[in-house]
Amino acid sequence: MLDALLEFLKSSLFVGAIAQGLCYAAVGVGVYITFRNLSFPDLTIDGTLPLGAGIAAMLILNAKWSPWLTLPVALLGGAAAGATTGLLTTKLKINGLLAGILVSVALFSINLHVMGGRSNLPLLGIDTIFSPLDSLIRKNSDLPASDIEASLVFLAIIALIVSVVNYFLHTEVGLALRATGDNEQMIRAQGVDTDTLKIIGLAISNGFVALCGAMLAQYLGFADTGLGVGLIVAGLASVIIGEILFKPNSTRAALIALVLGSIVYRIAIALALRLDFDLGALHFKLDPLDLKLATAVLVIIALSSQHLNFSRMRRG
Repeated sequence: MLDALLEFLKSSLFVGAIAQGLCYAAVGVGVYITFRNLSFPDLTIDGTLPLGAGIAAMLILNAKWSPWLTLPVALLGGAAAGATTGLLTTKLKINGLLAGILVSVALFSINLHVMGGRSNLPLLGIDTIFSPLDSLIRKNSDLPASDIEASLVFLAIIALIVSVVNYFLHTEVGLALRATGDNEQMIRAQGVDTDTLKIIGLAISNGFVALCGAMLAQYLGFADTGLGVGLIVAGLASVIIGEILFKPNSTRAALIALVLGSIVYRIAIALALRLDFDLGALHFKLDPLDLKLATAVLVIIALSSQHLNFSRMRRG
């Protein structure tokens, strides 16, 4: 098994897992804002990611836009979807979980309209945000250019996102948003409009998720309406794994930890699909059909581990 592990670390799958981890870290940032700062279980993101992918694909294919210009447009589209969930929750008093589900369901039809009635749009053979680095990487590495280019571009974008979010969460509005998640009644007693803060937080969160969708479509070479299925689990995995492994003690550290958690999560998935675990009479290899189940179990273990450790400390 050790030989297989070393072979994996040298393969393109390892670099590809890093690239995907950096890309999906944008989802982790969005989940961090809603799950950790607002204490809001937002399922809108299942529809927001394919929305961002569809917007980017259509602008590149039909409007002939620069791939880079599609990113802020996708971000705005996702922000509008998140704000809709916020409005349903705050103004119409619909349960937050249900509001996210309703918007996500509505987005399935909206995404089909955005993509011209098609559930899949190929983006092969066209310029993407990675194209400027293509010739440079191919001249200086034996690894697939797409994965290295993607890793570099995603790293730059995620570093910018982390810096912006860290700055925002330390502003007056950002601090009020965090306080809303901690104790909404207290912050409302101080005269703060918590409804507006929820809408802002959901808009920012889903904007980053849609941005991830726009980047992911260009990386994968296609946009698909099913890209967001089960996305909340991946986002939670990034946040929880980062917190468990790196134990951040500040907002900046938490954001960096979730990025690293996203990378670890993607590497773990790629490794699990690659390796055979042969322990004498016990032989185990993860079936790709069981990937979603294994992911859910991983997040359950991660979420419950903190509680179990705390309980043991109390008994001790």
